[in-house]
Amino acid sequence: MSNMTNPGSVPAAKRAGEGHEHAPEQEPISTHKVVIGLAILLIAAVVLAALGMLARVHANSALAQRTTQDAAPTVTVAPAKPGAPVTEFVLPGNVTAFTDSPIYARTDGYLVHWYFDIGARVKKGALLCVIDTPELDKQVVQAEADLATAQTNAGNAKVQAERYSGLVKSDAVSQIDTDTFATQAASTASTVKSAEANLQRLRELQSFEKVYAPFAGVVTARNVDTGQLISQGSGAELFHMQALDTLRVYTNVPQLYTQTLKRGMKVPLTFPEYPKRSFEGVLARTADAIDPTSRTLLVEVDVNNRNGELMPGALAQVHFKTAPVSSAFIVPTAALIFRREGLQVSTVVKGNVAHLVQVEIGEDDGGTVQIVSGLGPNDQVIQDPPDSLIEGERVTVEKPGEHRASQGGL
Repeated sequence: MSNMTNPGSVPAAKRAGEGHEHAPEQEPISTHKVVIGLAILLIAAVVLAALGMLARVHANSALAQRTTQDAAPTVTVAPAKPGAPVTEFVLPGNVTAFTDSPIYARTDGYLVHWYFDIGARVKKGALLCVIDTPELDKQVVQAEADLATAQTNAGNAKVQAERYSGLVKSDAVSQIDTDTFATQAASTASTVKSAEANLQRLRELQSFEKVYAPFAGVVTARNVDTGQLISQGSGAELFHMQALDTLRVYTNVPQLYTQTLKRGMKVPLTFPEYPKRSFEGVLARTADAIDPTSRTLLVEVDVNNRNGELMPGALAQVHFKTAPVSSAFIVPTAALIFRREGLQVSTVVKGNVAHLVQVEIGEDDGGTVQIVSGLGPNDQVIQDPPDSLIEGERVTVEKPGEHRASQGGL
């Protein structure tokens, strides 16, 4: 019975032996797991790095896009409004005197008296003021004495020269002495002419002691008073005069309408101070040359002002008749761009691209201007373009009222 094998013990020993034999095989399994774990960690690191790089690339792209958007100027656009056909256009005109002249002194001295104040109507040749010139008066006396001396010396030299000319024929005097006295006579005669010219110059300066009106007109300024020191030249103006019987009105006509202008044509004029009246002017002359900067023609309209109702320096509205012009559009004055290329308006094409077009204007009322050439009915006009706007530049279009609404929310 003792040799009998215990059925329970044999399998246990066998299992123990088996367990002992398979124990060394656990090391490769652990190394494999470690390699797999390292690979997973490496892959995770690569994935995280790639995600970080993608995030930075996306951020840089978003920043570039935002920078580009912020760099594009924000503008407000509106379609060009159709206007009525042009049969008359009105332009602002500058009213000036027919003759405008400052009066200066031509001699030095002290003002003795003035005779006309501002607003006085004077005739041509009227005495305006008198200047006292004591030094000049003494110079005139001295010049008269010098002239008398020169005349006496010239007379004596002439007599001597004539005497020697008679004596040299009989060989009573030498030819050399005769030539000397002849030369002396000619020299003293020249001295007389010089003294006469000097005296004439001083007398002319002395005549400027009295200042006269150069033309019939109105004294619009008096800048001197009695006893004031007067200096000759254009440094200080004594009086200012303007001829007001006829006034000149200057205005600039757009190139489009220059062919309708004829010298002698009647041109109505209106003034703010006479809202219900119209004055008739006559187109007197034009510059006959287009200004390359504004593309306009300078014209002069003369208006009769013998009753004195109008004043120089005023603003007039000059009304010109013209043949009907179709396809006119109304845009704000702020939409105009003034550059060396000429008058332009900026429109938006392709949704966000600025396009500059050359235009010609018609009637201008200050707040809006009439465009008679260059725009179409479907053009989207930038209302207030920035000064730096160029052709083809991308812009951010803002709907009218959107900016005000955002400001109200702030």
